[in-house]
Amino acid sequence: MKTTLEIPDPIFRRAKSVAARRGIALRAFVTEAVEEKLAASSRAQERPWVSLAGGLKHLHKETLRINEIMNREFEKIDPEDWA
Repeated sequence: MKTTLEIPDPIFRRAKSVAARRGIALRAFVTEAVEEKLAASSRAQERPWVSLAGGLKHLHKETLRINEIMNREFEKIDPEDWA
């Protein structure tokens, strides 16, 4: 099927350049890109929790810090725990 798309110039130039480097037609490159996007979209719908998986990434360092504190504290044995 033929269709007309309006693609911003910078994106068009990049797409055409990448397609040329890969030795494929722009049509094939765009088809691949759309297929990949559709596949990713359907995978996300199958597992909606995946979209949330990276949502707390900014807390990774804080989680490591808390784990280190807990490990240090739990390594200590209070004398009353021996009784």
